[in-house]
Amino acid sequence: MNLRLIMVAALGLLGAVSVWADEKLPVLRAGTNVYSNVTVLSVSATDVFFTYNNGKGMANAKLKNLSPDLQKHFNYNPAAASAVEQKQTRENIEYRKEDYQAADVFGAATPSDETRPRPPAAAHASDLNWSTDFYRELEQARADGKTVLLHFTGSDWCPWCIKFDHEVLDTDQFATYAQNKLELVLVDFPRNKPQDDALKEANQALARKYNVDGYPTFVLVNSAGNELGRQVGYRGGGPGAFISELDGFSR
Repeated sequence: MNLRLIMVAALGLLGAVSVWADEKLPVLRAGTNVYSNVTVLSVSATDVFFTYNNGKGMANAKLKNLSPDLQKHFNYNPAAASAVEQKQTRENIEYRKEDYQAADVFGAATPSDETRPRPPAAAHASDLNWSTDFYRELEQARADGKTVLLHFTGSDWCPWCIKFDHEVLDTDQFATYAQNKLELVLVDFPRNKPQDDALKEANQALARKYNVDGYPTFVLVNSAGNELGRQVGYRGGGPGAFISELDGFSR
């Protein structure tokens, strides 16, 4: 069974749009951005996810920003895309509201508008920076008072990794949480995307250090590099469930 059929079987609802997986495009234009030597990973109601520059980079683009021909090719449905984006907006608002209410419940007194804790600044998934330098991010975590999330993945072949990326890591709700709480480290073990030898060795060392042998695996550590908790494999529930789990590790 080839990779495309594995993805269709494993991704369930996403299988319907995985027919584009591995499709090659010499050029993909999304608004003012132009990508060359593109390989499509998958397509959702709102985005196309792909590698570019012969696998050296990874990105996603909004279907609404593509040319009419590509929108038609990827079966872009403006109404369905709008519904998904509105749902994500509602989730972001609800998440910020819950955080705001928690500050009132646990505060010693109701603060004035000037001193009331503000909800985290909203962020977009495209704002996140997944570093490959673990030890630099530990130093940054010490400076910022954050924890470090290591994402062990097979980004270009592991169907459950790709599914979790779409459902959780590529959402604005997770981006808002991560920007305020986490330093992010990508520990990738691709099969087709090129990696230099130094990065391969560093990633293998991290996998040995934290006893990781399956993907996806998420390991949350403090600024000293000590493990606080981990999630092994795919879990449903979307960004809210993952955020709750990470908060539980940090307590």
